[in-house]
Amino acid sequence: MFTYSPIGTCSRQILFEVDSENKIHNVRFIGGCSGNLQGIARLVEGKDIDEIEAILKGVRCKGNTSCPDQLAKAIAEYKARKSEN
Repeated sequence: MFTYSPIGTCSRQILFEVDSENKIHNVRFIGGCSGNLQGIARLVEGKDIDEIEAILKGVRCKGNTSCPDQLAKAIAEYKARKSEN
């Protein structure tokens, strides 16, 4: 399970898993607007992480970011760490 700490949003953590085919699973947001974040998690379930990153990157709310934007940043960090290993 990959864990990311968002910056500038109500959610405090984003957790998710990525399978061997780069599909995202079990996305969970800790904190934030529960209904909206459950909806985002359901919409991205089983989707390719590159596709999700491209779609959600740059979505703005308060503070010039948003929970979807932070999920895109979490995916980018996941990919950077994976390429280091």
